[in-house]
Amino acid sequence: MRLEDIEHPLFLNALSRFEDYIMLERGCSENTLKAYSSDLKQWYFYCKKMEFDPLVLNSDNIARFLREQSARGMSKGTVQRNGAVLNSFARYLVYDGITENMPMLDPLPARDKILPQIMTEGEIQRLINACEDDTPIGKRDRTAIELAYGTGMRASELCSLKLKDIDRGGGLIFTRGKGDKERCIPYVGGVRKVVDQYIDDHRPKLDKLKQPWLLLTKSGKKMRREFLWRLLRKRGLQADISPSRLHPHVLRHTFATHLLRKGMDQRTLQELLGHSSILTTEKYTHLDLEMRDFYDKYFPRT
Repeated sequence: MRLEDIEHPLFLNALSRFEDYIMLERGCSENTLKAYSSDLKQWYFYCKKMEFDPLVLNSDNIARFLREQSARGMSKGTVQRNGAVLNSFARYLVYDGITENMPMLDPLPARDKILPQIMTEGEIQRLINACEDDTPIGKRDRTAIELAYGTGMRASELCSLKLKDIDRGGGLIFTRGKGDKERCIPYVGGVRKVVDQYIDDHRPKLDKLKQPWLLLTKSGKKMRREFLWRLLRKRGLQADISPSRLHPHVLRHTFATHLLRKGMDQRTLQELLGHSSILTTEKYTHLDLEMRDFYDKYFPRT
């Protein structure tokens, strides 16, 4: 689905203006922008196939589109996201004066309840140990994993971290998350020691292009999210951890769950994770409670 294949000038113009709107006025991240754009391209090509006008977002056409998505095996979460994106696009068309009426959408399918997967403390240690090859790459990988587990930063935040964002004297990291919201996260103890050692002794050997970023590739370029994901999978295999237990957010989920188990309150955790709503943070409480229920039910010595 390429942008140049869209043959509807008015839709193409509306899509471009909508992208500017969600980026500049709503403060959405680049990743959200890409996801919205991809979903709306799918909508356009569906309308082209069905000979609908893609700028006429009535409830019948949208319902047909979402039913087709479900029939193609899309998850409930994906179908729900597509419906939400079309709803946002429809509101924008009214806001921008392109159309006059908002469609009355049918209720979106409920998402499947998927609890975030977490790692054990033993698995975390094995993952860290897999980086101990005393090379700049090994030290960089350990720094990435220690920071992800020790601060709960998102992969995109970690890859966008610059040296100037780290207050080494105060043991603080300043980062910007979703909605371009800045927050301050402490990095302490062993994490601080690993990060500082990487900056002083190993990062200079990777910094061939004089880049501002903390995490660099072997060629000295900025590390991308996809690269971080491959790094995690590689070290996980070396640590004999199943690939099914390794995914982009696993260290963030693990950070949150382990802190709750050790007694951290939800409001403090919400601040550390950068959640705009406490409801998002509460899923980790539900995860911990559900795990305890399974423990109570199946552990033979209770």
